[in-house]
Amino acid sequence: MPLPRRPQAVLIDLAGVLHIDDQAIPGAVEALQRLRASGLALRFLTNTTRSPRRRIVSKLQQMGFAIAPEEVQTAVHATRHLVEQRGLRPHYLVHPDIADEIGHSHAEPDAVVLGDAGEHFTYAALNTAFRLLMQGRPLIVMARNRYFREKDGLTLDMGAYVAGLEYSSGAKAEVVGKPAAPFFLAALAELGVAPENAVLIGDDLSDDIGGAQAAGIPGMLVRTGKFRPGDEAHPDIKPAATVDDFAAAVSRLLDR
Repeated sequence: MPLPRRPQAVLIDLAGVLHIDDQAIPGAVEALQRLRASGLALRFLTNTTRSPRRRIVSKLQQMGFAIAPEEVQTAVHATRHLVEQRGLRPHYLVHPDIADEIGHSHAEPDAVVLGDAGEHFTYAALNTAFRLLMQGRPLIVMARNRYFREKDGLTLDMGAYVAGLEYSSGAKAEVVGKPAAPFFLAALAELGVAPENAVLIGDDLSDDIGGAQAAGIPGMLVRTGKFRPGDEAHPDIKPAATVDDFAAAVSRLLDR
């Protein structure tokens, strides 16, 4: 899927593209300033589900990124919208830091909602979720990423726990964040931009690039964050472009 000659909007992943932990990737702050100056519409998409949006935005601002809360679309907010839309009363297995943002578990749940609970993925917590799934409750997950990058290396993400619950219960998880097409399309709907007139920049070949392209959005893969050697040669997912970092991606878009 080729890049549009004159894109109207850019969707940007956060962790691994703009920053790693609390450090901006070199050149990313200046590249975002250049992208904003071009007048292109921007949205920032993240599957991070350990922190509320206000903390994510505050952290980005402290690193020097000029990003407003309303520009950031999170898997947590998308999941809360889905729960409210369907009138569900979930049991939540999530990190305590997002409890106020997503909501609290109901005494008689009719669904199981999973986020990245980190160290709170205890046996007891997983077993409670498993037993509800065995009673026929649906499994809704904010994401199923395999790993992400921290300063000291790659770190296990929530996908392993999603797969484990699916395996043991026989349930099939419904993913709300990336790579689900509605997650990408909701951001573009806000901007009034068609998928073929947008570009996504991400570091995850499957969830960023593959998910975007399945929604009709060309994807640019950066060699930072969770990028692994050989990603650009994947037999099924072909990025529209593979570049060294976010600054290179911006240059590629604006210099066309």
